[in-house]
Amino acid sequence: MDKFDKLTAVAAPLPIINIDTDMIIPKDYLKTIKRTGLGTGLFAEMRYNDDGSDNLDFVLNQEAYKNAQILVAGDNFGCGSSREHAPWALLDFGIRCVIATSFADIFYNNCFKNGILPIVVSQEDLDNLMDDASRGANSTITVDLETQEIKGPDGGTIQFEIDAHKKHCMLNGLDDIGLTYEKLDSIDSYENKLEDSRPWV
Repeated sequence: MDKFDKLTAVAAPLPIINIDTDMIIPKDYLKTIKRTGLGTGLFAEMRYNDDGSDNLDFVLNQEAYKNAQILVAGDNFGCGSSREHAPWALLDFGIRCVIATSFADIFYNNCFKNGILPIVVSQEDLDNLMDDASRGANSTITVDLETQEIKGPDGGTIQFEIDAHKKHCMLNGLDDIGLTYEKLDSIDSYENKLEDSRPWV
C-alpha cells in the first residue's frame, strides 16, 4: 500500500448526501476481483450518458477536475452495501482523499486498508472546503496527515482528528498484511520455539 503523508492536489466538489457504494461503483463492475481497471466505472451512472458518452455536467468529466485526487462530498459518504470495490474504484481513478461530515463505518475502514484517507470535518468546515473546491483549476488544497491539517487555496487551515493507529498505518503504508510483517521477528521466534518444544507438530 502506498504511504500517505502530504497531498497537494485539486479537490473536486460533490455536494450530494448519502452517496452509496452502488453510486460509487455500480454492480455491473463487480465481476472482477482485481483492484485495477475499476476507475472507468467510478460514478458510472452519473459520469456517462445512456449512449456511453461523457456527461459533461458531471464534475469529474469537467476539464478542471479530470485529475482531481481529493473529493469533498456530502454527509454519509459510502453508505449502502459493503463492497470493497468502492475504494478500489476511487483509488484506481486517482482519488487519495475523501472529505465529508460522516462516512459509513465499513467504507470508512476499507479506505484505510486501501490507502485512501477519509477525513471527517464539521459542516462549517465542509461548507468552506466545498466553496474552495468549486473554484475549478484553482481548487488546490493540501492535506497534511502528520500535522492533521487541511490548507485551503487562500491559506486557511482546518484541523482534523484521526485514530492514532490508523494514522500510523497510513503514514507507513501498512495494510493488514503489512502490519503482520512488522511482527515477523516475533512470529519467527514463536515458530522456532514451537518447533523445538513440539517437533511432531
